[in-house]
Amino acid sequence: MSRIGYKTVELPKGVEVKTDGNKVTVKSSKGSLTREMSPEIKMNVKGNEVNFEPVGDYNNKVRALHGTARANFNNMVEGVTKGFSKTLKLVGVGYRAQLKGKNLTLNVGYSNPVQMNVPEDLKVEVPNNTTINISGIDKQGVGDFAATVRDVRSPEPYKGKGIRYENEHIIRKEGKTGK
Repeated sequence: MSRIGYKTVELPKGVEVKTDGNKVTVKSSKGSLTREMSPEIKMNVKGNEVNFEPVGDYNNKVRALHGTARANFNNMVEGVTKGFSKTLKLVGVGYRAQLKGKNLTLNVGYSNPVQMNVPEDLKVEVPNNTTINISGIDKQGVGDFAATVRDVRSPEPYKGKGIRYENEHIIRKEGKTGK
């Protein structure tokens, strides 16, 4: 039984929900998000409350989709009201980031700088040379772009150099000279 799936999602003021078959659109002052929901999960909108219930047989697949559908919808509502953000830190001598228009340039120890195009729906800020702030209304988009930036130079376990999330803890290893 999905415990998350049976929780009610309350809609804040100013949030509109439209359903068109399996397509759900959530709209607010920050923007709108659209997602295709599974046909095996039914969404009930009553006033400012939204509930999800399984349709038909409640097997393992439907059980998993039940909680996932509710969580995805809740993330859509939270995204159009508050938004999501991730902060990345560059750790290493000479590591720095620059933002020129919609291009993010990373100097992270390679022979050439790494150029990355920022997606249209995201906002990227570089307050100083070693910090990157990524924000937007789509939780998945923010997380995917942050992971793509982090993959350019993942933190290594010996010196801890690389691109890491703000509060990420890197488990350090002892070098060859360690006893």
